[in-house]
Amino acid sequence: MVRDRRRLLAWLLAGAVLAVVLALYDADRTGVSEPSAGPCPDSALQCPGGGPRPGSTPSPSADPSADPSASGAPSPSAGTATPSGAPSPGTSTAPAGGLCSSPGACGFPDARTTGPRIALERHDTGDMSVKTDGTVIKGWDIRGSLDVYANDVTVIDSRITSANWWGINLRPGFSGLRVLHTTITAVPGKGPDNGGVDYAVSNMGGSSIEVGWCDVSVFGNALSMGQGDLHDNYVHDIVPFRNQGGEWQHTDAVISGGGNKGRLTVRHNTLLNPVPVHQGASAAIGLFADTGTVSSVVVDGNWLAGGAYALYGGGPGATGIQVTDNVFSAEYHPNAGAYGLVTAWNAGGAGNVWRGNRTADGRPVVPEPSP
Repeated sequence: MVRDRRRLLAWLLAGAVLAVVLALYDADRTGVSEPSAGPCPDSALQCPGGGPRPGSTPSPSADPSADPSASGAPSPSAGTATPSGAPSPGTSTAPAGGLCSSPGACGFPDARTTGPRIALERHDTGDMSVKTDGTVIKGWDIRGSLDVYANDVTVIDSRITSANWWGINLRPGFSGLRVLHTTITAVPGKGPDNGGVDYAVSNMGGSSIEVGWCDVSVFGNALSMGQGDLHDNYVHDIVPFRNQGGEWQHTDAVISGGGNKGRLTVRHNTLLNPVPVHQGASAAIGLFADTGTVSSVVVDGNWLAGGAYALYGGGPGATGIQVTDNVFSAEYHPNAGAYGLVTAWNAGGAGNVWRGNRTADGRPVVPEPSP
């Protein structure tokens, strides 16, 4: 009898140890230690817990072998967590008025503080359409692009290598897109625009989207939107190309065409445009009145370098433009941009504020009066 009790206790102890080991393995593999929560992911994926979506059919453009744990919803803090040692969202550790030798040395985003924080699983999705509200894509190394026809989609801790016009595109009529801790890049010469690729993240929707802690490269107009919250991103190594019209594509790390109805906030990013002017460089941040008047934009605490001018400020009629505490770097041109630091600044526009902007060596930046 005693022997049977000892044997039972031994089996119970072994089962408990096995359960702990399996839980730790699953947490390490998925990057999420608690059960997935929230709505089911895209129709090609499985619902949290491993079961199939009730009444769903797989999307033909998605990978049917997807690991459900790779796309589980992040924990409540995952969407707002910062990498270890990095400043909190939208903040800069750069010394006020001091010298800055490089973005990373002065607390601005670089390759160490952006991109995915977990191991990735490869998914050759091709150009994939996301059509299910609440989709969460996590831990995917995607060969393809995402075209979002859904609300409240989150892409987190992933990598996208696109050969499409865009890396991620939000379609009109949809909202709530969040792209966090993700690398977005492309293969030069493989895109549809005469070998080029145009937009890493494009907001065609009518509401704000969030892009944070992302590592973005190659695309000609990397972050393209009239409204959104762009923070803690590293945009670099933009690649020039001739577009389908045979002209050099204009390149910008951040571009807005005006006519926006919501606010665009560009805060605490490293925005580099190394493209030569004769190959199409426009700006590190280009606020252009191409499709309407530019209004309601915050440009705060960024590291800016490159372009014809590092900053295009909105032009005549621009209102509600706040440009504060930015650092203009001479890493490509002595005056940050090939032709100068800033142009098209409407000093007399209602609500326009210019304050605390300086060069990397500590000199104040004062825009010239617009003609």
